[in-house]
Amino acid sequence: MYAILDIETTGGKYNEEGITEIAIYKFDGHRVVDQFISLVNPEREIQEFVVKLTGINNKMLRNAPKFYEIAKRIIEITEGCFIIAHNASFDYRILRTEFDRLGYKYKRNTLCTVALSKKLIPEAPSHSLGKLCRFLGIPMSDRHRATGDALATIQLFKLLLEKDVEKNIIQQSIKYFDNRQEKHRIQRILDSLPENQGIYYIHNNEGNIIYIDRGKNIKQEVTKLFLKETRKALKIIKRVTKVTYEETGNVLFTRLKYHLELDRVKPKFNIIRKRKITDKDFNHGHMVIVDKGRTPDENAVILIENNEVVGYTYTNLAFQENQISILKSMLTSVENKELAKTIIKNYLIRNKVSKIVRLQVENNL
Repeated sequence: MYAILDIETTGGKYNEEGITEIAIYKFDGHRVVDQFISLVNPEREIQEFVVKLTGINNKMLRNAPKFYEIAKRIIEITEGCFIIAHNASFDYRILRTEFDRLGYKYKRNTLCTVALSKKLIPEAPSHSLGKLCRFLGIPMSDRHRATGDALATIQLFKLLLEKDVEKNIIQQSIKYFDNRQEKHRIQRILDSLPENQGIYYIHNNEGNIIYIDRGKNIKQEVTKLFLKETRKALKIIKRVTKVTYEETGNVLFTRLKYHLELDRVKPKFNIIRKRKITDKDFNHGHMVIVDKGRTPDENAVILIENNEVVGYTYTNLAFQENQISILKSMLTSVENKELAKTIIKNYLIRNKVSKIVRLQVENNL
């Protein structure tokens, strides 16, 4: 069952608006089975631009019922229904705000015909209610009045129901008041992550990397991020559609790849601090740094030549490390060599790796 509605308001500051008119049509998917239409005394002034837009003025509402007088009827007619509106987040927010003022938690699942029409009628030049109805040949009267807009939304929703042949798009577009879809989305992302060391990338719906981080346990680190309630974390959670990752096998590779990726990608939500670049060379100009890899039979290898970081790779066989020509063919090159040198040098000052092989210049470097 659906409650298709439209609300007109006073305008004004966010969450300080009041309802001036409401129209609700209870719709069973085929026909309207109940309705409620009323002007509402908002007990506050209507913004002048709203008066011009809707034609509703303060004088008209003087004897209209106040919201608390119609609240019970709204609860009854929408009970067990999905709230349907064109820009449902606005209408639902206004209703919840009015009920919050009465100390009542109004909870309904919602569907937005703007979002649905973008998916099911992408060819429309505009998805505003008036222009969309003109494009589809849906008649409209009393534009910017609750009754006229709600009746047009009914006709639009009927068409959207028909267009969703498999009934998948509408089902997937429901916004549940208990946020269950969001929880399922986050859980699906977490279930795809390993409990191994590495770096991870947060992608938005366009596939762009918006945040990079690292940890000894990728799944655990992403879980901690999703549990945070800081402004930055909430923005990241709202935008994330996918998390990709790279297992690294050891702390040195984690640090190296993390800082190199930050320098390369410069994600929107990372704070990138300038690192002090070392002006000292390695103890020896030519060496191979070997540490544990991502699996027991793998090594992580970094090649240094002439005090510069040539690149890094993973090897499975000793001769790959011993034959420099073969090792070079396997390397992932490093763009910011000074940054890489600083990361490696700082790490080696305080930490040990599996082994360091000093190379002689004559080894065909």
